[in-house]
Amino acid sequence: MRGPKPLKAIEGEDYYLEGGRVVFTAAYHLKRGSCCNSKCRHCPYRQEAPADETVTVSVPRLKLR
Repeated sequence: MRGPKPLKAIEGEDYYLEGGRVVFTAAYHLKRGSCCNSKCRHCPYRQEAPADETVTVSVPRLKLR
């Protein structure tokens, strides 16, 4: 038994190209019906962090000779 048929994306409506990469639109995500958890730029399902909230990232230090 096969799964659901993949959506046929239409350039300009469902996605656009930016620097050789495909950027999906909110319209495409709504057609898809769920979030893929890839932090897509136009995802209508993802909630944005508040603007005043800062994110701290720890980066390990390299030992130089």
